Amino acid sequence: MVPALAMIRFVGCKMNHEYFMGLALDEARNALALEEFPVGCVLVHQNRIIATGSRRGTADGGKNEIDHGEMVALRRFYDLNAEIDPGEITLYSTLEPCLMCFGAIMLSGIGEIVWAYEDAMGGATGCDRSAMAQLYSRNSICITPYVLREKSLYLFQLFFSRPENTYWKGSSLEKYTLAQAETSESPETFVGCRDTKR
Repeated sequence: MVPALAMIRFVGCKMNHEYFMGLALDEARNALALEEFPVGCVLVHQNRIIATGSRRGTADGGKNEIDHGEMVALRRFYDLNAEIDPGEITLYSTLEPCLMCFGAIMLSGIGEIVWAYEDAMGGATGCDRSAMAQLYSRNSICITPYVLREKSLYLFQLFFSRPENTYWKGSSLEKYTLAQAETSESPETFVGCRDTKR
């Protein structure tokens, strides 16, 4: 028989990712309840949530492209003035970060990104940074995709199915998301962390 503590260490990484992504999904649900685009984000340091954020500025036809969930969480982290090494922080997001958020995350020195649902229209975590300027190409960040993907997909399907939500109506992301309800296809499952420094 395996001691319980050893079992926790063995499954701990995946279990923690699912647990904290579940909390990011709670943030996304809160955003959806306010008719915002359902992106939720939590920042975790040593198994403790240090900042949260959710999408702002998309309800009622809003087109605010600055207050993404990741940006809100990063701002709240910096408002803490905490002496925490950003390289020890894991950022959980219900949607793959866009180029703006990915750039801010890298510049902040965050050590790991875990995301749930791929942004087929604007996701940036798979970009080839080796061709970018040194500030980005020398950055090493661990990325773990597709954690609780189906739960996040469901929230985006709810959002895009509501006629009152106009944000990204008719976009390729909306079409991609709603088409998934018609098929059982999903992206290749990736388990573990990939270093995106190329």
